[in-house]
Amino acid sequence: MLQIVHGIAEFVERYDEFARYLTELGYLVVAEDHMGHGQSINGGGIRGYFHGGWFTAVADTYQLLQDTKAQYPNLPYVLFGHSMGSFMARTILCRYPDSGISAAIICGTGWQPAFALPALSKVMELVCSRGDETKPSQTLQNLVFGSYNRKVEHPRTPYDWLSRDAEIVDAYIAHPLCGFTASAGLLRDLVQGIHFVEQPNHLAAMRKDLPVFFIAGGDDPVGNYGKGVQKAAEAFRKAGLTDVSVRIYPLCRHEILNEINRKEIFEDISQWLDAKLKR
Repeated sequence: MLQIVHGIAEFVERYDEFARYLTELGYLVVAEDHMGHGQSINGGGIRGYFHGGWFTAVADTYQLLQDTKAQYPNLPYVLFGHSMGSFMARTILCRYPDSGISAAIICGTGWQPAFALPALSKVMELVCSRGDETKPSQTLQNLVFGSYNRKVEHPRTPYDWLSRDAEIVDAYIAHPLCGFTASAGLLRDLVQGIHFVEQPNHLAAMRKDLPVFFIAGGDDPVGNYGKGVQKAAEAFRKAGLTDVSVRIYPLCRHEILNEINRKEIFEDISQWLDAKLKR
């Protein structure tokens, strides 16, 4: 069983090709649209906002994990988190170390300097206090994402940093459930979540024998072009985890599951899973 935890300003159906690949190999795949995303908006949610904050959204994802494990108690369980979902998955590893999962894949993640997060949090809190935190904040959106296209040569769109596959980028831009400006509250919550998963005392709570696979693109700005991913992996090792591996894909951008060489990445994931789950 593999659970997908998706990223910000997207929805679970974007992982359909990856999920179909896994199901053809005999996996069951489960996922949910986070509150404020995808079909969850139709349930009365506000687009791009977490009612109750970061840990409430993480608890939703963890509830799906619990419910699915209860339904399939004898299956090895893998947690796969991408981008914002990678930080949600890392929160689960820290906060629920006894979840019973067999492995975790952390995709498109990053690491922020310790000095930067408190200052950034204060800016976020200030913006939220001066207005409706449920409303989109272009100011904070630019602060968080504004530089991501900087290293793309001759960018065609503001979202070229996502993938080298032009069709993927165009579909993302065209879809009404993708690429929206997040609320001030969500961006504040995201920064708070990142701060949480970087604290040594929280990292120390993780299960030490859990196999963890960090994967990311070498041209992914979220992971500081591989450097932040390596720092995150090293923090896991310093916390005592004994089975942490990293694969950085040169030239790949943020959404490696939507990259032009995604079949290679799918195969690497399945091979790693086969080895760790002894399929």
